Amino acid sequence: MGQDEFQVISKYFQRSTEDSAVLLGIGDDAAVVEVAGPMVVTTDTMVSGVHFPSETSGDVVGYRVLAANLSDLAAMGAEPRWCTLALTMENAQDEWLAKFSNGFFDLAYEYGVSLIGGDLTRGPLVVTAQLFGVGKKDHLLTRSGGNVDDQIYVTGSLGDSVAGLSLINKGIADASDRHQVLKNRFLRPTPRVSEGIAMRGIANAAIDISDGLLADLGHICQASGCGAVIDVERLPLSEELRTLFSLEEAQNFAICGGEDYELCFTASPDDEPAIKKCLEPSGTKAYPIGQLVKQPGVVCHRSGKPFMPASTGYLHFT
Repeated sequence: MGQDEFQVISKYFQRSTEDSAVLLGIGDDAAVVEVAGPMVVTTDTMVSGVHFPSETSGDVVGYRVLAANLSDLAAMGAEPRWCTLALTMENAQDEWLAKFSNGFFDLAYEYGVSLIGGDLTRGPLVVTAQLFGVGKKDHLLTRSGGNVDDQIYVTGSLGDSVAGLSLINKGIADASDRHQVLKNRFLRPTPRVSEGIAMRGIANAAIDISDGLLADLGHICQASGCGAVIDVERLPLSEELRTLFSLEEAQNFAICGGEDYELCFTASPDDEPAIKKCLEPSGTKAYPIGQLVKQPGVVCHRSGKPFMPASTGYLHFT
């Protein structure tokens, strides 16, 4: 006998919360929360066959849709608090739902996020999460705060996620540590939430790298009314990426590949010591890769010469 939507919600998604700001959660027509400070809201949708392979395990799908939203809040310097979830699927399969909810709540509990509502319907697999966070007044990070002569930084390492996806799509079953590290960067990315919060008041502009460095840095430049020059040889590449791929492949992954969910941000050159200090508790490093300039557009240099990457990053509807 099949399950109706209310049974599915009760079984897999109705979890208790210790957040006293949640006045009314799942079970009514709408949720009610008490907010102190600016509310920061983001939404992300993932479609089977577009954002993840159709055979992807439910726990990975649940984890990734929340990770994408957490990364957006990280780029704003906001503290994650509450989430709604809209899930469309062909059938209410217990095994898939159990894995999905486990993956979702594993990450939600790690970052203190309470699921407070959502929707469930039948159709092709599509998952949409809306995440609510609280920012600090006068210290929100935005794309529009960049200044000419700011240094451009990125956290962590770039290109790993798309490299991991390429290994998955090619069906490479090698279980070595290097292969698994890259695959996990796609399957279970780490949102830089604590890093974004730590950089409030230091970074001038920020964005998370979801569509690729070139595309996302271009958004900062457009919003800030400037351009950028980046040195491809300064891009942080993981040892796993450099070992399993050629240098040219690795650099193209780093420039154009998306879904690393690292942060790209700009700051005054004088603030480099402050950036290093504020990131120490997280253990994450930030690497200067270029500079904001007056001339519009994003220009790549390699070995001192202009360099044209293989693509400009992920674009929807193209």
